[in-house]
Amino acid sequence: MSLTDPIANMLTVIRNGVMSKKTKVDVPFSKLSQEIVNILKRERFIKDFKLIEDKRQGILRVYLKYTQAGDSAIKGIKRISRPGLRRYVDRYEIPNVIGGIGTAIITTSRGVVTGVQAKEMQTGGEVICHVW
Repeated sequence: MSLTDPIANMLTVIRNGVMSKKTKVDVPFSKLSQEIVNILKRERFIKDFKLIEDKRQGILRVYLKYTQAGDSAIKGIKRISRPGLRRYVDRYEIPNVIGGIGTAIITTSRGVVTGVQAKEMQTGGEVICHVW
């Protein structure tokens, strides 16, 4: 079965894993999903991730992060640009997520970066998702 939007599928798997308090979730591997998960790790929304080789495309195992009280580091994750409606912003329109508490993940001509990094590089791009 073919997926129309594998990034939305990955974000949904992570969101469902957080809601059900799982320690890890598995998502299909792609270079874009690896870059997104790498940003989530760098911004401290997840503990870690690793690539598990299989005979197909591979699997990204994402280890979710929780506080001592059991609250997730990810309060919300939302897909912004989708195949039916792409959302592009220029360098002046890069969004602040929840007043700067969250992170916008943007794909630019220089790679996949956060909104803050895109502002520093003075470049726009496609807004993939918001995480807070």
